[in-house]
Amino acid sequence: MSDQFVGKVTSDLDPFKKILSYIPGFQGYIERQSRRDADKLLRDTVAERFEQQWGRISALQREFISSGDIAYVDDLEAAAIKLRTFADRIRRATRGYSGLFDAVKINEEELTRIYEYDATMLGLADEVGRAVDNVEASVGSEGLPAALRNLITVTQQCIDVFDRREEVILGSGQPQA
Repeated sequence: MSDQFVGKVTSDLDPFKKILSYIPGFQGYIERQSRRDADKLLRDTVAERFEQQWGRISALQREFISSGDIAYVDDLEAAAIKLRTFADRIRRATRGYSGLFDAVKINEEELTRIYEYDATMLGLADEVGRAVDNVEASVGSEGLPAALRNLITVTQQCIDVFDRREEVILGSGQPQA
């Protein structure tokens, strides 16, 4: 994960936490909490990017309905539901670093793998954007059904990557990003 997110979180430490960071052992706790906060910030960023793409798909649906191209609305809805589900799951996902009393403990190695998945998800946002661009460019052409199938496939890949991220957190899977 980029140090940008961790830096943003640690720069916001209140004076009390800065003082406590000098106490032996407490610095590690503050660093872990900062990583958890950075993970949340990263996931919120990822979710926001996917919500933007969801908005584009919703606009396309409205456009199809108003122009009478009802036949493709269901396909767009399938992609929209997958994308909305994905963004919601990202936003509510388990934080990437275990706190003191968390039921699921995540070590540094697992945290690194989780960040790799998060980076993959950021890349998938661009891929979804290109798939939506392709659908927009294909409106009115014979290539529209293929563009819609591609969009549905890409949105399903997002959910699959997120499922593998959850497996790493729960300790039941190895990274395959």
